[in-house]
Amino acid sequence: MATTTLLRVETAGPVARVTLARPELRNAFDDALIVELAGTFRALDTEPSVRVVVLAADGPAFCAGADLNWMRRMAGYSREENLADAAALAEMLRSVATCRKPTIARVQGDAYAGGMGLLAACDIAVAAEGARFCLSEVKLGLVPATIAPYVVRAMGRHAAQRYVLTAERFDAATALRIGLVHETARPERLDAVVQGFVDHFLAASPEALAACKRLLDDVGQAPIDEALIGRTAESIADARASDDGRHGVQAFLGKTKPRWTA
Repeated sequence: MATTTLLRVETAGPVARVTLARPELRNAFDDALIVELAGTFRALDTEPSVRVVVLAADGPAFCAGADLNWMRRMAGYSREENLADAAALAEMLRSVATCRKPTIARVQGDAYAGGMGLLAACDIAVAAEGARFCLSEVKLGLVPATIAPYVVRAMGRHAAQRYVLTAERFDAATALRIGLVHETARPERLDAVVQGFVDHFLAASPEALAACKRLLDDVGQAPIDEALIGRTAESIADARASDDGRHGVQAFLGKTKPRWTA
């Protein structure tokens, strides 16, 4: 599959590797990357030669959330524009979560905000021991709405209450303890641990794996359906258009303290 300036897609036999390729921007999302990720995962979902998908990233960070230039553009959006923008992000996350092939997030570095949603949407997450995590949205006057279905399912409601509301940073050991990631590894062992999961998946029936993914969705909590996607998109659109949301983003972009800090 093709490589672009935002994303690199490589296949080796039955394994596809999708790599975020914006290391200079800490692999932050913008609308173009969101479109490419969604299209890539939809294509891999129906590619018969691919049995496992590994999601990785270049550089020291896995994904820092929203790109600053994208945030600057969003600051001037109407509610309708915010809603369409948020819906695209929500659909991208769903394309990862509903991919019929097993997906593994190779988290070599920090994952913040939307980056946490991206890794939580994967079936398995393996993190380097030095990786850090943060749901920082409330500090900007926003809410982690579109990523919440995946993050809450991964870490559970009780842990989510703490880290969503406090916006604390936490380390890989904590991420493992609360269930956000499945394994941690020393950086030099990260690929070996990821490969171990790849080997497990390749030893299993592709049809059975796809059926198990559907089963887990069926027996889970609220389905990630049109209604939930719509509610989360509306929630973040409203937060972005709110007084606190507009002020918080402008304060962040201007590197000033928001009015609610002491």
